[in-house]
Amino acid sequence: MGLFSKKDAKLITDPLADNNPITIQVLGICSALAITAELKASLVMAIAVIFVLGVGNVVISLMRNIIPSKIRIIVQLIVVATLVIIVDQVLKAFAYELSKTLSVFIGLIITNCIIMGRFEAFALGNGPWKAFLDGIGNALGYGVILIIVGFFRELLGSGTLFGIPVLGDAIEKTGVYKYGYENNGFMLMPPMALIIVGLLIWAQRSKNKDLIED
Repeated sequence: MGLFSKKDAKLITDPLADNNPITIQVLGICSALAITAELKASLVMAIAVIFVLGVGNVVISLMRNIIPSKIRIIVQLIVVATLVIIVDQVLKAFAYELSKTLSVFIGLIITNCIIMGRFEAFALGNGPWKAFLDGIGNALGYGVILIIVGFFRELLGSGTLFGIPVLGDAIEKTGVYKYGYENNGFMLMPPMALIIVGLLIWAQRSKNKDLIED
């Protein structure tokens, strides 16, 4: 059957489409609202969750037969907290300004329902390879939505991408470069993130009628 079967591939592709953690399962909404005003922050958060969920799923899977049922949630929290601390320390060492921007939201990865949900629903019942693929798939599904939301919020809210001006031409006035695009402050507010996520949910359900609930 090989290392990467069709079932293995579905563990990655399903969360990217018809079983997306945010648009279908409606999990991880808080970070989608809070940190997507900048594309860079969205991308870093996505990478952080990919690391935490991919590695965490493998660790839980390897320990699944020795974790007493009564303390499994505590063990899961210890695993995810350890991985989040690693991410936080790496950010502080190599991207301090960005770590301040993300601040408390990196720590809140610990309480992300997507991570605890995959630990409980999948990693505890499957081998390390499948658990790894499931973790990567769900983290990618989460990350894609964050990046899409961050892209539109920064582009339309600030006229920039990754802090680089892309809308409007630079006009020098009294020694200061001012760009032709007028910032749309509403795009940078958390409610706009919810609206964009809502539009993504609508688009996904319009494309796949099977996702529409009766």
